[in-house]
Amino acid sequence: MNASNDRGHGMAAGIGTYASDELPGGTVDAVVIGGGAAGLNGALMLARSRRSVVVIDSGTPRNAPAAAMHGLIGLDGTPPAEILARGRAQVRGYGGLVVRGEVAASAPAAPAADGDLRFTVALADGRAVSARRVLVATGLRDVLPDIPGLARHWGRSVVHCPYCHGWEVRDQPIGVLAVGPASVHHALLFRQLSDDLVYFSCGTEPDRETRARFAARGVRVVDTPVEEVVPAADGGVAGVRLTDGRVVARRVLAVATRMRARTEGLEGLGLPMENLPDGMGRRFVSGTAGSTEVPGVWVAGNATDPTAQVGASAAAGALAGAHINAVLVAAGPPLA
Repeated sequence: MNASNDRGHGMAAGIGTYASDELPGGTVDAVVIGGGAAGLNGALMLARSRRSVVVIDSGTPRNAPAAAMHGLIGLDGTPPAEILARGRAQVRGYGGLVVRGEVAASAPAAPAADGDLRFTVALADGRAVSARRVLVATGLRDVLPDIPGLARHWGRSVVHCPYCHGWEVRDQPIGVLAVGPASVHHALLFRQLSDDLVYFSCGTEPDRETRARFAARGVRVVDTPVEEVVPAADGGVAGVRLTDGRVVARRVLAVATRMRARTEGLEGLGLPMENLPDGMGRRFVSGTAGSTEVPGVWVAGNATDPTAQVGASAAAGALAGAHINAVLVAAGPPLA
């Protein structure tokens, strides 16, 4: 998870340092922008098909603050950094390259002599790579409500996904911070995990039917606005302070974030985007196997499917990688 508040300050730390490959000269078959589950799995499929592929990795995956990844059989409970380290090693084992860097610009370039597509991806440090095809797997940023003290606990005592973190917070006093209509369902999902749940309406004004449903499930609704998150002595959350001065004790806070696809350095590709329902964010539009309206460019993972967990993102990356390889087969080998 990567998070920011409404002022846009980044929250998540990186995944540590690792040796970066050198950016190659000439033109590669594919460049993958993003070194998370989707990007690495797409690169893996391409490398296994004997394609020259370069992954550009900023080193700040969405789930960096999380202690472990859950919901994927065989890997449940594995630290995200460990999964990514394994993925990088596997891509490299088939000849792929993983380069640490921030993409500053990307755009179509003049076609090759045979008419095949070309793209240029430039990094913030001035390096650049040419590629025949592009896979965008930049992921997204989770944007939190601008409540003082909330962001510092993101990924630990402040969570968003009942399937990613629910078991770990089961039976604890949970508070749901409402951000819109989607928060009602969000609260009911977390109610499945704990009998002690308080719904902070945060100005969303639940209707009578919603309040009746909450009452039937033993969910208490607090309409007084939340002023700040109160930290606990152990570094977690002790509760929330309301604008009337009261403190409601909670050990876990759940909030449905606004999810925004990472677009930095991608403007030159002209990829279409669309808003998510209920103001919950913005994503890249993609079609079959991650294809887009821009010839030669695919999108996979959270950048186009914001709710996808690690397994779904990896599967989408694999499908996109296979599709790119098939398109390159049809295009034929590049002319020397």
